[in-house]
Amino acid sequence: MKFSKDHEWLTLDGNIATVGITNHAQEQLGDVVYIELPKIGSTIAANASVATVESVKAASEVYTPVSGEVVEVNGELSGDPALVNRAAENDGWFMKVKLSAPSELDALMDKAAYDKFVEG
Repeated sequence: MKFSKDHEWLTLDGNIATVGITNHAQEQLGDVVYIELPKIGSTIAANASVATVESVKAASEVYTPVSGEVVEVNGELSGDPALVNRAAENDGWFMKVKLSAPSELDALMDKAAYDKFVEG
């Protein structure tokens, strides 16, 4: 699992990255009530806004840590956005992206570095 400074995580399966927000991010948001996901087939650029999360506190943008094509979105979130609160770093994933620039992964943090970043 890799992490961004914008509090997104990703896991890799071949050249497909599964992307979501971190547990820390969902804790800061509070109860998630709505999620707008990108369209399948969209081409996205690293660090671009790709989704919106609305919580009881505020609406927040979600940025993608990698460039590529959105090949799948988590349909469970439309009917159950609170899944992000219950399982942010597994079942609450947002999208799957076919990587166009795998070298972007080098800029991401591992779990230990991310935990230190959040504490700092």
